[in-house]
Amino acid sequence: MPAYDEFDAQRRVTEPPSRSGRGPFQRDRARVLHSGALRRLAGKTQVVEPGSTGVPRTRLTHSLECAQIGRELGAALGCDPDLVDAACLAHDLGHPPYGHNGEAALDEVAGGCGGFEGNAQSLRLLSRIEVKVPGAGLNLTRAMLDAATKYPWPKRAGTTKYGVYDDDLPVFAWLREGAPEGRRCLESQVMDWADDVAYSVHDLEDGVVAGLIDLGRLSADAGEVAALAAQHYSEADAGELEAAFTALLHNDWWPQRYDGTAGSQVGLKYATSMLIGRFCRGAESATREAYGQGPLRRYDADLVVPTLARAECAVLKAVTACYVMARPGVRLVQERERQVVGELVGLLTEGGPDLLEPSYAETWQAATDDAGRLRAVVDQVAGLTDAAAAGLHARLTVP
Repeated sequence: MPAYDEFDAQRRVTEPPSRSGRGPFQRDRARVLHSGALRRLAGKTQVVEPGSTGVPRTRLTHSLECAQIGRELGAALGCDPDLVDAACLAHDLGHPPYGHNGEAALDEVAGGCGGFEGNAQSLRLLSRIEVKVPGAGLNLTRAMLDAATKYPWPKRAGTTKYGVYDDDLPVFAWLREGAPEGRRCLESQVMDWADDVAYSVHDLEDGVVAGLIDLGRLSADAGEVAALAAQHYSEADAGELEAAFTALLHNDWWPQRYDGTAGSQVGLKYATSMLIGRFCRGAESATREAYGQGPLRRYDADLVVPTLARAECAVLKAVTACYVMARPGVRLVQERERQVVGELVGLLTEGGPDLLEPSYAETWQAATDDAGRLRAVVDQVAGLTDAAAAGLHARLTVP
């Protein structure tokens, strides 16, 4: 484990050594990989719903692809590959049923315990809910928890994203010991960029395969896509984004059509590979140019992503948002999903520990106030798959 020291590999609870030849970050990766929270991501929709044409990604397959991208990019820069891999596998663990829609619904009803945020929930899962070592969750290393923390600050005015609830500030203080305030380690930055690359490219691919994105319309709609990207995904202005998008569409490897034939499948997959390679090589080259050729890790460097790569990534996200997430009928589905989440929290809170799963009932009974009891309910609802949320809601509401 070159360039990492005992401080980075420290766990909150001391454990016996691993078997010979197995490093601390290999253990971290194995613990995340074998966790129930990771398996539950198989039942959480990424963007295109299961049952659509093809085999669309779930949160689990997205996390696996993110891990592959992050592992290779991190290793190329000198980061421990198992550490980056584990952080990528863990980055979406806190996402509740129904994705960002469910996240917004949970935040709305969780005001009494400080709100809900998927990234803060991920830390809570790793350090508390997924139990392997009593009192320490999965008992991961300091470097691993730091690498998995995308937003290293608590909830505060003026920010919508944060990485820790007030309840979990002690473990946050431990994992951030010695770290520059508000700065992410390099491994976390690699994880974040791998996430952006994976979902911008693969959500586009899934939308095309499902017949929701017409490749032939993209040039004509470039202005609309760029405006959406400027509003939600980028600080660049719409004109810059439209120029970047138009140039991207004119690459000779960009697919012009998709009809499900073998040739069009090959063309789409080739474009997917080209985009991922383009985004990763760009970040690797720019980071090397800024920091040299030596091994980089932790706080030795910041990941440098070229402006053009960020613009191209933003417009790909906007394509999916425009054609998949904003298509007719989605809003009604999302309203129903928010209703299910909100009503579940109310029903479980009213029913108390008798309706909760044993581990959450135990947390409820140990709580000393309403906020603690509400957090136990929110933790259970957040851990449900899409189907489990709908099923539990039906059982609690149907006479």
